[in-house]
Amino acid sequence: MLTAVLETTTQPTNGSQGWVTIVMMLVVFVAFYFFAIRPQKKQEREANEMRNSLGVGDEITTIGGILGRVVKVTEETVVIETSREHNKLHIRKDAIRSVDVHAADTIEAAEKAEKKDESAK
Repeated sequence: MLTAVLETTTQPTNGSQGWVTIVMMLVVFVAFYFFAIRPQKKQEREANEMRNSLGVGDEITTIGGILGRVVKVTEETVVIETSREHNKLHIRKDAIRSVDVHAADTIEAAEKAEKKDESAK
């Protein structure tokens, strides 16, 4: 008698099993979206903003590890200077991993240093 009661309470009916499966699949999809798809799209958007905000004088690192200073920016490509011998490379914006130093930051730092030197005199 006890085993018959346990068997009937542990086995779901066909109708409820289908709904449980659909709900579990929906939960997995929502979790996958919030933990995988959404952060990846955010990273892509930030990378595109970084590449679109490039300016002449910025120091960059390419995906291949090449360091250089931006000399010219076009819509899809960038010309960088890689050494003191003024070697120039034409690269696609997609190949830029990071902007290490913005030209505007170095100008601001130089202006602050100038003001500090003037006030020290």
